[in-house]
Amino acid sequence: MKSWGRKMKLVSMLLLLVLGAGLLGGMPASAAGGVTLYSAYTSISVPPGEALDYSVEVINNTSDVVTVPLELNNLPKDWTAELNSGGWRVKEVSVKPGESSTVSLNVTVPLQIDKGIYRFELTAGSAARLPFTVEITEKGIYQTELTTDQANLQGPSDSSFTYSLKLQNRTAEKQNYALQAQADPGWNVTFTSGDNQVSSVEVEPGASQSISVKVQPPEQVKEGTYSIPVSASNQSTSSELKLEAVITGTYGLELTTPNGLLSADVTAGGSKTIDLLVKNTGTADLTDINLSSNAPVDWEVSFNPKTVDKLAAGQSTTVEAKITASKKAIAGDYVTGMTASSPESSSSAQFRIAVKGSMLWGWIGVLVIAAILGGIYYLIRKYGRR
Repeated sequence: MKSWGRKMKLVSMLLLLVLGAGLLGGMPASAAGGVTLYSAYTSISVPPGEALDYSVEVINNTSDVVTVPLELNNLPKDWTAELNSGGWRVKEVSVKPGESSTVSLNVTVPLQIDKGIYRFELTAGSAARLPFTVEITEKGIYQTELTTDQANLQGPSDSSFTYSLKLQNRTAEKQNYALQAQADPGWNVTFTSGDNQVSSVEVEPGASQSISVKVQPPEQVKEGTYSIPVSASNQSTSSELKLEAVITGTYGLELTTPNGLLSADVTAGGSKTIDLLVKNTGTADLTDINLSSNAPVDWEVSFNPKTVDKLAAGQSTTVEAKITASKKAIAGDYVTGMTASSPESSSSAQFRIAVKGSMLWGWIGVLVIAAILGGIYYLIRKYGRR
């Protein structure tokens, strides 16, 4: 009897095992190990505001069609995500036996975020899970940025300055920015985007736009460093950038006379002193201005002073030029050139000098005429009565 009881227990256990195996063989193989989620890059480093695009494969390892729900869990605050496949947003997928289906996981990192490591996961029901890790490399901002690689330009006053700016919209909305400049009176500032002169630009969220700023100084601007603040702003956000223009000044020199007259009279062998006016017509100071001349043969020209050590921009000074004509000069017009030159600039003027006969020869002529008249008078007195 005991042997028969043992046999019945053994048969019962075998029946239970066969029944259990039959039940398991009739269920879809969607349990653990039946479905796998796969993505090539599950741990990445990105800056704030980045859009992440993951390609995820849902792999069916069973011999039956498997339908699984897809869900994102533990997505960080303010992050947004979508699952797409075939141009549609999806919530679950069906996969044929032994095949896979690909879905796109699109995750947007917010602009305003702290630096650090963030984690979330994608699940296929209870069948599979796929963890993701995202390292944010820097603290994010939620604002507008106006930047340039070169904010300081240098040149003479008669040149224009062109700055290349980058306007970055680091907000979550499209922004329309008004462009403005706060330059000194007389300065002309224009903004260009593309090939068009503009006063405002529209920038998509997270995008940037290149802007050129052309600055034209006034004609009589003096040497120095000038600040030109520019801004891009609207009611919700703004950014300002300070540009600098360094004016090195223009060099100009003019040689003339106080009354503008470039002529004089002199007698042969005599001298004439002319007042010369040396003008600095530029916007930068001039130094070591030297006076020189190009006179006819045997003429002499001397200057007092011969050198002007420094002449400020827009200022003038008077120099005396003493012209001594040759004793052998005959009556007529002569040209004498005079030049004022500095290391930076120079100016020349041509003077017409009219030479008159020497006073000595005038008196000699008078005496000769008087002698002739006296001789005639003597002859008349002596021989006139005969």
